[in-house]
Formats: sequence, C-alpha cells, structure tokens
Amino acid sequence: MEDTTRREFMGIGAAATGALGVSALGFDLGPAHTVRQRLRIEGATVSRSVCPYCAVGCSLLAYTRRTGRKTELLQIEGDPDSPVNEGTLCPKGASSLELAVSRRRVPSPLYRAPGATEFKRVSWEFTLDKLARNIKASRDRTLVTKDADGNTVNRCEGIAFAGGAAFSSEEGYLATKVMRGLGVVHLEQQARV
Repeated sequence: MEDTTRREFMGIGAAATGALGVSALGFDLGPAHTVRQRLRIEGATVSRSVCPYCAVGCSLLAYTRRTGRKTELLQIEGDPDSPVNEGTLCPKGASSLELAVSRRRVPSPLYRAPGATEFKRVSWEFTLDKLARNIKASRDRTLVTKDADGNTVNRCEGIAFAGGAAFSSEEGYLATKVMRGLGVVHLEQQARV
C-alpha cells in the first residue's frame, strides 16, 4: 500500500465529503435551473446627475420610466464611472430618492398664524409676500446705521444667512450680493458649519 501524505489525505477527504454531501441532499449537479426575475429598473432611462447635499459633487444615476404622460423616478444610485465617488454615496446621498418620492414630503407651503395650533396650506404668493414683509420688518428693526465711534456702518444685525454647499458659484455670488445689499453681516456657508 502506498503511503499517503497528510495533505493528500485531507484533500481526498474534503472532495469526497463535498460530493457525498451535495448528492445526499438531493442536489442535481447537472445543468442549474435559472430563476428569471424582472428587475424594477428593467427598460428604464438612465440619467446622470449630481448629489444636491454638499460641495463634493458625487455623481448619481437616476433611473426613470415614462408611464403615459408621467415620468416615474424608480431608483437613484452612485455612478461607478465617476472619478469623484466611484459609485459610492454617503448616507445622505444614498437616501436622495426620498427628496422626490417620499410620502412625508410637504408638497406646498404651510403656515401657522400666531396663536394658532394647526398649520394651513397656503399659496406660494402668500408665502413669498409674508417672507418679504418679515425680512423688511426685521431689517428696519435691527439696522445699525452708526457704530459707537460715529462711523457709518449700515449693517443689519437681526438677519443671518447660511448658503448651501451645493450652490453653484453664480448662486453663491447672487446670494451674497443680495444679503450684503440688505446690510446682512452674519453670512455663513454650510460647508464650514
């Protein structure tokens, strides 16, 4: 009888155990049966976009399907071809689908009058008018025209502005110009907060 090394014995034993175990469980080692599934994004249109949350600029793939006159957003995922994020997304970016399709998303402005206990749905015209009036009242109330030394400063200390990190350069420039025009000195950027 030929001497078998320990390594050979272990290899033969593992192969025999595997074959016996698979055949004893009733597995057919012949052609595998395939399960056909229909993917939710099958036949969808793929569009490239950029994540709106921060200034990193991670690329997204948005899958949409047109049903009649309506376009339905099916899925958003990271773009593996992007050199920025290589297909990965942070938790906020991974949940960006919820920006568009969440049932909890508020579809129009809500307003709660002083002393009221419930919010009521209002128009955008009402909302923008109310916002403009509140900004004007706050600016008029908190505008400082001269400092303690008598120098003209014309600054508004009752309003602060925080820009979004997803602003383009043009949006950031416009927002800064508008706020400086109002005399706002408390300007901040989300990327630094």
